[in-house]
Amino acid sequence: MRVVIKIGGSLIKEAPELVDRLVKEFGSGSPIPEEAHASEGLPCSVLIVPGGGVFADAVRKTDENFSLSEDAAHWMAIMGMEQYACYLKDKSRALGIDSIANLPQGVSVLFPYRLLRTEDPLPHSWDVTSDTIAAWVAKQIGATLIKATDVDGIFRNGKLVREISAVSYRGSRESCIDFALPGFLLKNRMECLIINGKFSDRVIHAVYGKSVLGTVVKGNI
Repeated sequence: MRVVIKIGGSLIKEAPELVDRLVKEFGSGSPIPEEAHASEGLPCSVLIVPGGGVFADAVRKTDENFSLSEDAAHWMAIMGMEQYACYLKDKSRALGIDSIANLPQGVSVLFPYRLLRTEDPLPHSWDVTSDTIAAWVAKQIGATLIKATDVDGIFRNGKLVREISAVSYRGSRESCIDFALPGFLLKNRMECLIINGKFSDRVIHAVYGKSVLGTVVKGNI
């Protein structure tokens, strides 16, 4: 089993503790032994895709002030994700990787710049952020997708929505997910679980596939 966890920039204070909880539960990144199988009860790989956070915000501000090209803004924002990855690795015991070709067992943090420069799989636009990038990574490796952020999920009329079709959410900019994600989920028949990463137990339980408080955005119905 493989799980991608996108850790949002909104969790920059809590993220190191969350990553170390994951490492304690599932181990630090290491080569997968030939005898290891998902049936043993633990996921083979937990891959953390970093958000952009304050690093991408600096690029947005620069774009607002100096009118960057879409290409420049895109790659500068990806480098913001790279900086957040460096922060997560520095503050935790997770392994840092820059390739998804041979994923290690346990918990790893993706340094995404080289991979995305090589593949260049997504439009260069502020509509595409680390949410859709994490979904693309999950698709490439056949992983479950979890988005850990600073809210419990998607709310409508003040109430938490436990499950929502990506169809009904497509075109909405008032959300805790990026504008392009619903369309990507629909196109690839994927789903994304949004949970509050301030509660590390929820993230752990979600990796195990247990029911947790959050919102499932379904692109496969």
